[in-house]
Amino acid sequence: MTVKIKTQHGNVDVTNDVIAVVVGGAATDNYGVVGMASKNQLKDDVNEILKKDNYSRGIVIRQGENGIDIDVNIVVGYGTKISEVCKSVQSKVRYNLDSMLGITANSVNVIVQSIKILSD
Repeated sequence: MTVKIKTQHGNVDVTNDVIAVVVGGAATDNYGVVGMASKNQLKDDVNEILKKDNYSRGIVIRQGENGIDIDVNIVVGYGTKISEVCKSVQSKVRYNLDSMLGITANSVNVIVQSIKILSD
């Protein structure tokens, strides 16, 4: 599915894959986020074997009549305040969607799938 944006010069269609990459990049850019959790383990394992970067890993985009809803599945580093990391992810995702694509999300749901203990 795509998001259709009308401009004075014509129409722009933005696919869910593009939205997912923007959202994943914004999410991993936050302090405390150590990775994206998988929503499709088999596909992500193949990408990992092939050494492909996959910013769309763990992103679920649902489109309704009134806009889009986004789920972001993340892995958080041990010792960080989870609520603040989630708020930061929500804020950064909303900002990047608006500034890069001109899209406003109805909701950005952050799901912490795991906590990773980082060794020094």
